[in-house]
Amino acid sequence: MNQDSATAATLRSKIDVHRPAVAMAAHNPLAAKLAAGAGFDAIWGSGFELSASYAVPDANILSMDIHLEMMRAIGEVQDAPVVADIDTGFGNAVNVAYVIPRYEAAGVAAVVMEDKTFPKDSSLRAGGRQELVPIAEFQGKLAAAKAAGAVLVIARTEALIAGLGQKEALRRGEAYAEAGADGVLIHSKQKNCRLRMSRLWAKSASSSAATTPFAPPSQRCKAHSVASWLKAELRAWRAISPLSRRSLRYRGTSI
Repeated sequence: MNQDSATAATLRSKIDVHRPAVAMAAHNPLAAKLAAGAGFDAIWGSGFELSASYAVPDANILSMDIHLEMMRAIGEVQDAPVVADIDTGFGNAVNVAYVIPRYEAAGVAAVVMEDKTFPKDSSLRAGGRQELVPIAEFQGKLAAAKAAGAVLVIARTEALIAGLGQKEALRRGEAYAEAGADGVLIHSKQKNCRLRMSRLWAKSASSSAATTPFAPPSQRCKAHSVASWLKAELRAWRAISPLSRRSLRYRGTSI
């Protein structure tokens, strides 16, 4: 097994079930710099937010090069470790083995890879195509990622998003931990479901809560070692946009 890179070691040192590391999503260097300045433990290089910033769906439309260069730029302007959301790994295990060294060279501390088919469909899309690859296939992708570099590898299962239930989500999470994942993210859009899953989690790999919607600190389970505020910037803009329009109208200006 490869030894952690310097940035991966920094992130690993922040992982503590008694005080979960909190990662803020960002899609450009300015947003990342502001998040780091606000005291967040890590920057989540959000594929969703990056796609949204290009006004395209979160469906593997943007190239790896676009995402990779943004992660590099985010890492260059601030010191918090960067967790790169690489969706499904841009293909199969061969693709994963190709991209991991490039993300490591860009300075990221960890990658998050999900078990959907490629190309993916957004987890938030109503009626979207939520298809998962076989467990053995995804284990192979995780093994390829671990062998190819020294970044932390977080396995994300979309079993709950796909409606396959808690038992399948746990089965996949445990299988991914056995394949060498440094952390397991069981994604859900339901807060109470995330809390139940955390209480059931008993493997040695760190678990992670994707807080969409947000879970307040008092409701983050002890099994969580990383909590991610995903899409927070976009939610903030969505909330403030009507206020901006009203302010401009009040001043006699329209947008």
